[in-house]
Amino acid sequence: MQPHVMKNQTQFNNVIPFIPEGDFYFVRGIKAFQRRKFDIALKWIEKAVEKVPNDPLYQCQMSIIYTEIGLYHKANEILTNVLHHAKEPYVDCFYLLANNYAHLGLLSDAKKYALTYIEKEPNGDLVEDAEELLEIIDIEEQDDWLLDDEDELIIYQETAFYYMETMNWEKALLLLEEMLLLFPEHPTANHDYAQALFFSGDKERAIQLELEYVQKNPTSLYSYTNLALFYYEIGEFSEYETYIRALLNIYPIHDHQKLKIAVVLARTGYIENACSRFQQLNKESVSGHLSYYRWYSHVLYLLGNEKKSKKIWEIGCKKHPIMTKEVQPWES
Repeated sequence: MQPHVMKNQTQFNNVIPFIPEGDFYFVRGIKAFQRRKFDIALKWIEKAVEKVPNDPLYQCQMSIIYTEIGLYHKANEILTNVLHHAKEPYVDCFYLLANNYAHLGLLSDAKKYALTYIEKEPNGDLVEDAEELLEIIDIEEQDDWLLDDEDELIIYQETAFYYMETMNWEKALLLLEEMLLLFPEHPTANHDYAQALFFSGDKERAIQLELEYVQKNPTSLYSYTNLALFYYEIGEFSEYETYIRALLNIYPIHDHQKLKIAVVLARTGYIENACSRFQQLNKESVSGHLSYYRWYSHVLYLLGNEKKSKKIWEIGCKKHPIMTKEVQPWES
């Protein structure tokens, strides 16, 4: 019997372990995408990209998923990266960019990329789609739907909001500088600019801007939240206490303002107070804010409620897939 045992062991040692190639993950991602299970699809496609990072098809499919869930700027980042780094031109990117810019209301950019696709791939699979998109853009232009100041402001706000929520400070800073040239009196933009400036490294200027603003507007909630956060970050705790204690006594009506206070409390160590503020929020009103899920999960974990913390984090990842790349509270 001994030789028989040795034979089986030899066979076992010669087994080649199964290591999935990118296509293994990609196919599963496509199947999930077709079932409109976008969170699952994104996880599979991300695995495919990790396995074969230079495959433009995988990258483009990832961008399509981001488009489906409304993260057009993230989708465009991926597509632009493919155009810049792919060994061979991946022309489909031009149509996908056109489609995303159309969704964002940036019709001139959408038109430019649609025309570029048709020029580079006159017999391509997406020519009909590109031509249809151009027809829609022409109709919109004929109807004088071109962006007025209010439309343009909304686009700037939405884009800045995305960069701020994902803590992409450098891109937020560039966009907000441009926005403030067009809308210099916009209050939220000024405070967002100060925060992006602070976390991009220019801490002194950011603090000075907020101090100047709070002198002109002594009741500015956004100045108080920013200054509390800034002073905490640089270790100036006496100044921090001045602003955070004021915030502890402020209970705004609007959920977005409530959330801003809750996040600052969470980020600066007032964990129980922060948790109470998060619990008072209308979930539907703040579901578009990644910071709600990020910091609510954080305070719940610190308070020992790991089960609920993980549940909030999972919900956040489904609504904002970019969270899957962040460090979870229980891993930090």
